[in-house]
Amino acid sequence: MAEISIIGGGSWGIALAVLLRKNGHKITVWSALEAEIQMLEEEHEHRMLPGVKLPEDTVFTMDEREAAQGKDLLVMAVASSYTRKTAGRFAPYVADAQKIVNVAKGIETGTLMTLSEIIAQEIPQADVAVMSGPSHAEEVGRGLPTTIVVGAASKSTAEFIQNLFMNEVFRVYVSPDILGMELGGALKNVVALAAGIADGLGYGDNTKAALITRGITEIARLGTAMGGKFETFCGLTGIGDLIVTCASMHSRNRRAGILIGQGKTYEEAMSQVQMVVEGVHSAKAAMELARKYQVQLPIIEQVNEVLFAGKSADQAVKELMLRDKKLEVSDLPWR
Repeated sequence: MAEISIIGGGSWGIALAVLLRKNGHKITVWSALEAEIQMLEEEHEHRMLPGVKLPEDTVFTMDEREAAQGKDLLVMAVASSYTRKTAGRFAPYVADAQKIVNVAKGIETGTLMTLSEIIAQEIPQADVAVMSGPSHAEEVGRGLPTTIVVGAASKSTAEFIQNLFMNEVFRVYVSPDILGMELGGALKNVVALAAGIADGLGYGDNTKAALITRGITEIARLGTAMGGKFETFCGLTGIGDLIVTCASMHSRNRRAGILIGQGKTYEEAMSQVQMVVEGVHSAKAAMELARKYQVQLPIIEQVNEVLFAGKSADQAVKELMLRDKKLEVSDLPWR
């Protein structure tokens, strides 16, 4: 039995807490929100995951020292915009080489750092890993079969985390490509906004398939330019995560996109979804990275135009469809 703290009391953190407790581990849940801790203590479930019950022996706390000290693993499950602040709060209490696995997805605006890079900067003594893949909290919490990937600098760390999480309904692979995994997880949220916008406009399956296919091309184009591995973008944390996020109504990014396609601003959409829409935060960072690495991201560019420049969703689609004629795959030879 391992002692594990979930840092963040949102739906994803709670789903993982339930999974890890079923695997026989001792679980502590930390949140910075007093109301959230009170809700979890009283109801032993999160309002975003109705029916997914936390065991009575789960410990809840707002104390960083209590959550960090003596734990075999910290699971960082806060929204990307709170990762740096939360890591800074925990830094004084994390031991040398203590393992942290980040399960959120995003890129920090301004610094353009991935979340594991932020955690490593704030807590340099930690052994930081990531976990990503197609994994809605609503399904993991119910015990539906899910497959995911753990990335770490060392194989031993990846396998340690793999062994803690893996069971008959939660299959875990390992990978050394942390950067590729994180870029796939962050950028797919932006493409999922585009897929939702298309749904909101009333477009069909043909459009969705095109956005997913060309979307993973854009993600891989930027990701490989930054040093990620092409194979990663073909796997669970690339195309796998993109498919589920573009297709499912569990996806907050797709739901927000639908509302935007129906004419709402991104602020109105985020308010109605009532959850953090990570794609909005990652969209600007993606375009800054595209300029830095000199790659073209036409879908992500149009999402930015709709979100932040007042362009209509209809016009954005027209501009995508009327781009210059191109080869689908540029390096295939003709006879």
